[in-house]
Amino acid sequence: MSTTNGHRSNGTRKLNRVVIRFAGDSGDGMQLTGDRFTSEAAAFGNDLATLPNFPAEIRAPAGTLPGVSSFQLHFADYDILTPGDRPDVLVAMNPAALKANIGDLPHGGILIVNTDEFSKRNLTKVGYDANPLETGELERYAVHQVAMATLTQGALEGTGLGKKDAERCKNMFALGLLSWMYHRPTEGTERFLREKFAKKPPIAEANILAFRAGWNYGETTEAFAVTYEVAPAKLPAGTYRQITGNTALAYGIVAAGQRSGLPVFLGTYPITPASDVLHELAKHKNFGVTTFQAEDEIAGVGAALGASFGGALGVTTTSGPGLALKSETIGLAVTLELPLLVCDVQRGGPSTGLPTKTEQADLLQALYGRNGESPVPVIAPCSPADCFDAALEAVRIALAYRTPVLLLSDGAIANGSEPWLLPQVDQLPDLSVEFATEPNAPDGSGEFWPYVRDPETLARDWAVPGTPGLEHRVGGLEKADGKGNISYDPDNHDKMVRLRQAKIDGVRVPDLTVDDPDGDARVLVLGWGSSFGPIGAACRRVRAQGMSIAQAHLRHLNPMPGNLGDVLRSYGKVIVPEMNLGQLAMLLRARYLIDVQSYTKVAGLPFRAEELQNVLTDVVQGVPA
Repeated sequence: MSTTNGHRSNGTRKLNRVVIRFAGDSGDGMQLTGDRFTSEAAAFGNDLATLPNFPAEIRAPAGTLPGVSSFQLHFADYDILTPGDRPDVLVAMNPAALKANIGDLPHGGILIVNTDEFSKRNLTKVGYDANPLETGELERYAVHQVAMATLTQGALEGTGLGKKDAERCKNMFALGLLSWMYHRPTEGTERFLREKFAKKPPIAEANILAFRAGWNYGETTEAFAVTYEVAPAKLPAGTYRQITGNTALAYGIVAAGQRSGLPVFLGTYPITPASDVLHELAKHKNFGVTTFQAEDEIAGVGAALGASFGGALGVTTTSGPGLALKSETIGLAVTLELPLLVCDVQRGGPSTGLPTKTEQADLLQALYGRNGESPVPVIAPCSPADCFDAALEAVRIALAYRTPVLLLSDGAIANGSEPWLLPQVDQLPDLSVEFATEPNAPDGSGEFWPYVRDPETLARDWAVPGTPGLEHRVGGLEKADGKGNISYDPDNHDKMVRLRQAKIDGVRVPDLTVDDPDGDARVLVLGWGSSFGPIGAACRRVRAQGMSIAQAHLRHLNPMPGNLGDVLRSYGKVIVPEMNLGQLAMLLRARYLIDVQSYTKVAGLPFRAEELQNVLTDVVQGVPA
């Protein structure tokens, strides 16, 4: 652990930031453990960012490398942008967790190991010829060997739990030990456990006893001579809560329904890592939200589009494979010119790919993955909390311009968490909609023509089916401009294609803002989606070295900000990091004829600030002043 920012005081070392990684078997409860520590850090007032890392298999073989699950938390007394590059503290619950994660622990880092799992069988299973706790290969770290299972079983003697059930509480022992080390309060975790296991009081009390045993072990053993403090962060005043990207996205959809006055209908099919949006929205029927778990992806989006036709806010959620299945219905929504929110929480591909790992490789699919000329607006949140605002913005565009909108989140954003400043409801955008109530035919016939357009937005009139006098039909076949009758006329098709494109091109989006503190940078780093945090952290490091660098981030990917071309041309070099093989970079080269430099990564993990720092430093040093 870095100690350059700390000092000792009565056995307590004050730090401004810490990165902790809990790692164990997928059945060891590492996600719950990390989430509870995160909740206490949030309640304490630290700024934080998290990175859960799940096995791709639902039930990977116990004790194997593919079965390792980890949860990384970065918390600090200042605003931070990433879940951290490397852990300062690694908690390894078994040999597989140690082997999978030890390469990330820096020299001098704290390693806490559950020795009970280091049997010959478990060691052999992951390729250890000898116990690394005995060979000296871990001497570069501050190693703490703790028999967590044995100590947990001892603490639960007399509770009546069997050995196996008692051992399952060892993750709470680890949580208690870490809570003691970092002066985290205990009341919130004990209250959480009683609520979580309210129907099984003996299990709740067993977990609480294990949690207290871990705390007391830290308090009484001489192995831990120092504890650590990380003060609350100085953040803007207001009420905060910890939130994940998927939860923030769900809340944004609920808020959009309230601000538009429309009922929300979610038609979807469960898929990792988007399923949590369905789970969360299903809790909010009191806000006029209806959730429908369809039999497949196609049925889900079809139901959502049908709800939009009926005057609701239709929403569907998915990941890359599901987006491919939904493409025909999204194209239908383009032709019908109806609002539809399509949320794609991206994961590694192609095909089933990496279900639990993150990627940004659906951009071209979102833009062009449909037959014919079928333009749709595309926006991307940059962080977990930003999913709330991105959802509101996507719905604004969908309702105002009568179009499907694709929102591109990704696994790192969806599962990661950070503090969220609760907004004031009266400051949220007004998304109210005016439905057609009277005939609109320009020829005075008293008919309703479904493709009569607003002259400013080019959005067509939206009539709720069943409104007297506004009978009309829509469908996938090309329609005549204005009247909406089926038309095979070549000139009409050309006109309708261009009108639909012009409508999307005309969507009003804010100009791109550039963070260029010195005003003399020659290099611009341009990102989108979850690359925001690593890019920002890397730029901070480059500037700390005395070099100038500018940063900008795209939320609107179609249409792009009107000033983007001028911004790109004002820098000597533009570098675009993205977790794909250069999709945005290719689009920028084609549209603006600028030779942007692409830096790519498709490892299923987010960028590290350190790796981007090294890349950016080389670029800055290579560009003439």
